[in-house]
Amino acid sequence: MTAPPAKGPSQTLSTAIITRAMQEYNLTATADQVVQVQLYLRLLLTWNTKVNLTAIQDPLEILYRHFCESMYAADAVPLQKGRLADIGSGAGFPGLPLKILRPQLDLHLVEANIKKATFLAEVIRELVLRDVRVLVGRYEDLVEEIAPLDFVCTRAVGGFPSLVTWAKSEQIGAKHIVLWIGGRDLEDVRKREGWSWREPIAIPHSLRRFILVGDR
Repeated sequence: MTAPPAKGPSQTLSTAIITRAMQEYNLTATADQVVQVQLYLRLLLTWNTKVNLTAIQDPLEILYRHFCESMYAADAVPLQKGRLADIGSGAGFPGLPLKILRPQLDLHLVEANIKKATFLAEVIRELVLRDVRVLVGRYEDLVEEIAPLDFVCTRAVGGFPSLVTWAKSEQIGAKHIVLWIGGRDLEDVRKREGWSWREPIAIPHSLRRFILVGDR
């Protein structure tokens, strides 16, 4: 797989830069996976001029904050295979970077915004990803379309208590919940019953962001 030449606002990052950044998170990727990151980043930067996908404009910051922080869970949790739902997927984080790194995942991207859902579908098509489905709507309204789940994940800001309750409901029955969470929300979420909460995992290059895992 070879990335087409970059131009204009979609200028992307070199293989060396992406590989070095991933190594800082103890991650390794194949040459094809690095190309997928490049294509994804290019699509994100291009679409972001018309659709509000991320407030971050710098490609290197996007690589670290969105791609590497998402992928970090692949080994830290770990997330290797299984049926995973990314709730409030937005621009596809953490679900799509995890899918790139762990192709065995059966991924469901839940996004209520139609324009963002259209972007997600375009990324899936361009990266030729299999076993990925975009569900347009609110997660609270989903049952048969998504259950049963091995993992529920989100990097969306806020709304953690209702998501935690939904994930552990009898209808959904998720085995694990994985939250990218700030320090201010951490203790409140860990008080929620119905989950066995692991110790928070500090995200590299961050003083206040963690990955919090709950098991059933």
